[in-house]
Amino acid sequence: MDASNAPKTSGARIGRQPSISHAELSHISLQLFIENGFENTTVDAVAIAAGIGRRTLFRYFPSKNDLPWGDFDAGLEQMRSFLRMLPSDTPLVEALSLAVVEFNRFPAEEIPFHRERMDLLLNVPALVAHSTLRYAAWRQVVADYAALRLGIESDNLEPQTIAWAFLGASLAAYEQWLKHEDADLLELLEAAFVVLRTVFASLEIHPAG
Repeated sequence: MDASNAPKTSGARIGRQPSISHAELSHISLQLFIENGFENTTVDAVAIAAGIGRRTLFRYFPSKNDLPWGDFDAGLEQMRSFLRMLPSDTPLVEALSLAVVEFNRFPAEEIPFHRERMDLLLNVPALVAHSTLRYAAWRQVVADYAALRLGIESDNLEPQTIAWAFLGASLAAYEQWLKHEDADLLELLEAAFVVLRTVFASLEIHPAG
């Protein structure tokens, strides 16, 4: 049952709570964060706006700080799948560049939400601190693939350095995107990765046997 069709009640909810997606719940929270400020918006306010209970909200997102991220974990799994499907002879940096660009490809209607999301994530102190956990998960996807291609463990210096480099280049592209409303995010990411390809050009990569 969709929230818009839920019966109006003055007391406790009866029967099943309305269904909602991670994306819809994230959009609702983003709108409230923009209108009222992140610190001034409570989890209860988000739940009420979404037409669900507090307990249901926490089934989707473990904390308020996770709400702006949307279904981030699903995105990471899609990036892993994308990397697995690439030909094994694709140069490492090119493969990662393609995967990260794809990870950041959104439908046109999602772009305004994503811009607001990233503005919050990069500027609200509580979210900046929480982002370290999400960035670590993102870097691990990159490091795991780099390690596979290099034939070494993912916690070695080389794959970890590559992962940090890609995160840094991505964040630099995002900062430019947020500064210029007419900028194209994917073009900025691709330009940032050209810099990485230049830096790593002398790194000889051999696919794992």
